[in-house]
Amino acid sequence: MFDIASSELLLVVLVALLVIGPKDLPKALRVVGKWVGKARGVAAHFRSGFDEMVRQSEIEELEKKWKAENERIMRAHPADPRADVVGDDSATPIAETAVDTPPTETAAKI
Repeated sequence: MFDIASSELLLVVLVALLVIGPKDLPKALRVVGKWVGKARGVAAHFRSGFDEMVRQSEIEELEKKWKAENERIMRAHPADPRADVVGDDSATPIAETAVDTPPTETAAKI
């Protein structure tokens, strides 16, 4: 992220040691560490929120594609209303199906 060489870091430490002093330097480093931690937490929260928004938009886009594909498939292959009936053979035309007659009438006709 920041391209700081070791010589530059050593210079920053020496300036901090001279300006802040050896007595207050550990306290100052703790404060800086807390602020860096908070900044990282905010960055992580922002990144996760952004990733969530991207994921939601991708899901919505996929749902639109799936809906369009489903509609295309349903138009290409319309549903047969007789397919819902159990035991229905849609290959046999309605006119050729046998009409069930009660057993008493069948015995009387023979």
